[in-house]
Amino acid sequence: MDNERAPLTITGLHPAMTECAAEAARVARGAASARLDGPTPCADWDVRALVNHWVLYTSHGLEHRALRRPIPDELAARDFAAAPGWPDAYAEQLDRAVAAWSDPSVWEGEVDFVGGAMPAPELASMIVKETAVHGWDVAAATGQEFHVSDATARIVFDVVDTHGELYRRYDGFAAPVAVPQDATVFQRALALSGRDPFGPAHRPRATD
Repeated sequence: MDNERAPLTITGLHPAMTECAAEAARVARGAASARLDGPTPCADWDVRALVNHWVLYTSHGLEHRALRRPIPDELAARDFAAAPGWPDAYAEQLDRAVAAWSDPSVWEGEVDFVGGAMPAPELASMIVKETAVHGWDVAAATGQEFHVSDATARIVFDVVDTHGELYRRYDGFAAPVAVPQDATVFQRALALSGRDPFGPAHRPRATD
């Protein structure tokens, strides 16, 4: 794999955002009947905690970042997974968020977040990563798979590679995991984030 980063532009990132949102909605619907107290690849989170984090930051958070608005406390405290039909509500919110980022002006300037501000394309790439990596976590916890194209996988890998130490500083990532030479780019991204895409504990498993 070459070392050149994918360009952070609306042309490259918005299709990846759209792709990850569609796949996240599919995986969410497949997780609708999962046990909310079941284990996940995120050691400190059960399915409920993982889903709530995923829904908050990859759909509501994504839209609020585009609109340059803080996430309301009410949303941050909401138990999305407890609501009947939460996957459909999540899919609808993902659509609104992706639509908000379709405006080229949204990609200009910086976006505030906890700890400072970041160029809008850089932050958008990090939320694409969040959607895909935590989407894989949800999929692995509920007996599914999370699929991304090679182009989107490269974006996810670049984000993990660029910001990995920052995530690890705040316990967002574990130590990197070794993977075989023939691992896909997405598997390499997962491994670099401290996940084991081949390990028995993190392989997709059937729900009870």
